[in-house]
Amino acid sequence: MIEALRTPDERFANLPSFSFAPHYRDDLEGYEGLRIHYVDEPGMTGGAESGNTFLCLHGQPSWAYLYRKMIPVFVSSGGRVIAPDLLGFGRSDKPIDESTYTFGFHRGMLISFIRALDLRNVTLVCQDWGGILGLTLVPELADRFSRLIVMNTAIPAGEGAGPGFEAWKAFNRSQHDLDIAALFKRSDASINDDEAQAYAAPFPDARYKAGVRRFPELVMTSPEMEGVAEAKRARQFWAEEWSGQSFMAIGMKDPVLGPPAMRGLRKLIRGCPEPMEIAEGGHFVQEHGEPIARAALAHFATWR
Repeated sequence: MIEALRTPDERFANLPSFSFAPHYRDDLEGYEGLRIHYVDEPGMTGGAESGNTFLCLHGQPSWAYLYRKMIPVFVSSGGRVIAPDLLGFGRSDKPIDESTYTFGFHRGMLISFIRALDLRNVTLVCQDWGGILGLTLVPELADRFSRLIVMNTAIPAGEGAGPGFEAWKAFNRSQHDLDIAALFKRSDASINDDEAQAYAAPFPDARYKAGVRRFPELVMTSPEMEGVAEAKRARQFWAEEWSGQSFMAIGMKDPVLGPPAMRGLRKLIRGCPEPMEIAEGGHFVQEHGEPIARAALAHFATWR
């Protein structure tokens, strides 16, 4: 049994612009006993997106709160929205031992989650680790996915990630108790104090931050690392086999996964159109999520 902490529910009371009811599973195959939280919002009946599911995957050190500006747009269009918290983040349980956090541990959880909920007609909505993990899921579960909305992420497959990422990794490594609210305030001038504290809500103290400390160390920047084989397969799939619709948005102020990285990723995604550029958007570009979601839906509508 994996020893884990569970953030007290009162930490999530009265979060700004996040009134979505929590849902939980603690019976996922291979993860029995670990409680996983997810948002599950049904789409409005009769909308153009009825029958479609938007699977919104966050990265480090965020959680489902990141998608609070996109969820209502997808719901109002008729789509069901599922936004899980990775283990170690949000309202999901947080394993204490840092060695628990591996690429395979998180990828396996997401595969079990998608199968347990039997998600189909899925639009993958991803950023940061939501993309590093999520973009490797689609080749294995290709019959469940039909569309992609991708933001500020990558498919690392064993190469160096550049000085920007190395600087971030070194900084994160030096912060045993990373000030998450301050990080989000620095990342985007539009985030107010209450929103920054909402991002920090899952982490009462440093004991809850094993996943925060561990994630940058897992990025596949050398060829022997776990996840490289899955990433290489994903690159091949997106370049040669993907036949679904795609939409890309870029937070232009992201110093690590900004325009150069995203334009490189675009070349790997078959049929990906010119990206939407968010001039004031940083790494957490979902802070500008409402116009991104509306633009993505408008784009998809032209291909019906």
